[in-house]
Amino acid sequence: MARERIFQRHRHPIKTFSLGLQHVLAMYAGAVVVPLIVSNAMGFTQEQLTYLIAIDLLACGVATLLQVWGNRYFGVGLPVMLGCAFQAVSPMILIGLNSGVSAIYGAVIASGIFVVLFSGLFGKLIRLFPPVVTGSVVTIIGLTLIPVAFRDLGGGQGSEDFGSWTNLLLGFGVLVFIILMTRFTKGFIRSIAVLVGLLAGTVAAGFMGEVNFAPIREASWFHMVKPFYFGTPTFEIVPILTMILVAIVSVAESTGVFMALGKILDKDLSSKDLARGYRAEGLAIVLGGIFNSFPYTTYSQNVGLVQMTRVKTRDVIVVAGGLLVVIGFVPKIAALAQLVPGSVLGGAMVALFGMVVSSGIRIIGSQVDLNRHENLFIIACSVGMGLGVTVVPELFAGAPDWAQIMLGNGIIAGSFTAIFMNLLFNGLGTKATAAKMAEKQADAILGETEKTA
Repeated sequence: MARERIFQRHRHPIKTFSLGLQHVLAMYAGAVVVPLIVSNAMGFTQEQLTYLIAIDLLACGVATLLQVWGNRYFGVGLPVMLGCAFQAVSPMILIGLNSGVSAIYGAVIASGIFVVLFSGLFGKLIRLFPPVVTGSVVTIIGLTLIPVAFRDLGGGQGSEDFGSWTNLLLGFGVLVFIILMTRFTKGFIRSIAVLVGLLAGTVAAGFMGEVNFAPIREASWFHMVKPFYFGTPTFEIVPILTMILVAIVSVAESTGVFMALGKILDKDLSSKDLARGYRAEGLAIVLGGIFNSFPYTTYSQNVGLVQMTRVKTRDVIVVAGGLLVVIGFVPKIAALAQLVPGSVLGGAMVALFGMVVSSGIRIIGSQVDLNRHENLFIIACSVGMGLGVTVVPELFAGAPDWAQIMLGNGIIAGSFTAIFMNLLFNGLGTKATAAKMAEKQADAILGETEKTA
């Protein structure tokens, strides 16, 4: 009964709707940036991109509702929002370029099934991913995505006006705008600084004649969901292993978010609660594969919104999830994201992906004993391997095709280096140690959200 009182305390419909909309706005930029990046890399058509953005928003909503539902089989039952997993971007692009789009979604579906089947054992699997590993991996992910941001900021690699003054002015202008918003605003406005930056940059680009309105004119007002829109998925072992690794890292990060929300709600989460949360995340990943969108994970930025507003009811998140589902059925709304010029998107992505880097640094700084030479060595070698492979991908050009995805991707190479070296220097660790680390991760998330609020 106490739990139900916590979740039903707030009932005013207008305020509930406005708070739900705030949660949507807080995660919207991250949700639409991922399909824009993947679509550009894979060469999707304008129509395909519109569908991808729409189905991504719809899947975010459904995934959120699955997680917040909280029944005896799946769902952690906390006010959490799910969105695209940033750590999946580079692996998905590389899999697509090497094995085709069908292999991406086969790997996503298989990784989701893996999470569902082994959700009860993740307490042991996560011991392979202590903070020294997850912090290194998240740092690598952010660093390897920064070049993508700068290529877009310049106007897109290979474009005729790449590096033009117009592109540079728009890109760096958006970045400066986001910096100033972060410096001089607080609370909710600060939490949507990237989204406001994208809007301001697009308006400025419109006055400069750099905005193309064709996607909105050509998009329909309603569409039906189409499973396997990009074709029947294929299942290849190396892409599957790659996406399973990505899924485990996502689950490790979600554990800290669950624990942080548990503290906000004064609720002690049991291992069964966490297992249901993992299972819902696995179902969300399978859903992303079936509808050809993305793997989904719990977003920590929405935890800050819960702490800032002091409204802890699930009905607010249900409204947010419902809004995303509705938006996902309206391609006209999804097409709005295509108005954002590449240079404007690139400027915002520098800040967005830079925050991914800072998240990794935060994990390392707050949860890793940096006085131990072994931990410093693990970080040094894993980040070095990740950056090295990213900058010089041709190093392993002579390797067999099946090994290219593993060796030619900085995130995967850096991740396996971190896992191996941690086992070599620190061993597997105990279950109690893993629980203590999850607690420290939750404290770090809470500390960060308090500063934001």
